[in-house]
Amino acid sequence: MYDDAMTGVHDSETIPVLDAYDFTPFETIVDVGGGNGLALAAILRRHPGIRGVLFDLPAVVERAREVMAGSGGSDRCEFLGGDFFDSVPSSGDAYLLRHVIHDWDDGRAVAILKNCRDAMRPEGRVLVVETVIPSGNEPCFGKWLDLMMLVVGGRERTRAQYGDLFSAAGLRLTRVVPTAHEVSVIEAVRAG
Repeated sequence: MYDDAMTGVHDSETIPVLDAYDFTPFETIVDVGGGNGLALAAILRRHPGIRGVLFDLPAVVERAREVMAGSGGSDRCEFLGGDFFDSVPSSGDAYLLRHVIHDWDDGRAVAILKNCRDAMRPEGRVLVVETVIPSGNEPCFGKWLDLMMLVVGGRERTRAQYGDLFSAAGLRLTRVVPTAHEVSVIEAVRAG
């Protein structure tokens, strides 16, 4: 039921993310907390030269294997179960975290980001897909979502707050790529 709900909520943003961000430089994308795998499947369908690794809790990964089998790209995808607070699969050159970081307080978010930094190739990228709250008082969907995330201990963040999270994890924010949807792709590399 949770996967169905998340698919319904987030499916409309997949194509805008693919249209806005250039995934072609990557060989291996690790989708951390990738759920049912439909976002990764869309990337793999559009970019036949890319390999994927879907990483989530073991029970989630088993369901994702079935879902992705019918959606294309699963022949270029490895399915790995685990806990992103312990570690994430190594050797990816892109680590995709789509609606993962906003679920957690700053300390837990930094722990996830550190694990991605430690696992990625030296030239790798961390790609966080989230709503970025603008500075100031203008209305925005992310502010409403921020109130909802308080219920589970998470939060939406501004660009500066993402910069602080990345810095605490040994990463450096390089750019925020807006999409035609409410989300942006927030890109980071290793600091220093």
